[in-house]
Parts: sequence; structure tokens; C-alpha cells
Amino acid sequence: MWHEDKNRLQATFRFRDFVEAFAFMTEVAFHAEKQNHHPNWSNEWNTVQIYLTTHDAGNIVTEKDRRLAEVIERIYKKYQRG
Repeated sequence: MWHEDKNRLQATFRFRDFVEAFAFMTEVAFHAEKQNHHPNWSNEWNTVQIYLTTHDAGNIVTEKDRRLAEVIERIYKKYQRG
């Protein structure tokens, strides 16, 4: 799901519709705030693209990014349909 490119972790998440994508982003936002680590992301209808990098470390991928990526994956699994 996640891949590292140009000193950032990135992933694309797809949902049934905009409301579901927005609910996912809201849930991720609460966890990101708790970790004081905020993703760069975009949303177009049912698709959310997330880019993680640690600005304080010179815009490289750190353990902080990997921890948030794990949380995001767990959240996303709740939205997946069989």
C-alpha cells in the first residue's frame, strides 16, 4: 500500500463515495493531531492521496511517518469492503 519515493511515504486510498472518504480523513486527522504529525493530502471525490514526511527532520521519512502510516492503514481497513 505505502511506497517511498522522493523522500516521502505515499499511498492512495479509494472509498465508496465522497462521504466515506471524508469520514476516513476526519478519523485520520484526530490521530495525526494526537501524534502532532500532520500529513500532506488531497481528496478528489472518493480518492484520498496521502504523503508523509517529517518536516522537522529535513523533509525525509522517519519512524514518525512509519508510525502514522500504520495507524492510517488500520483506519482504512475499517472502510474496506469484501
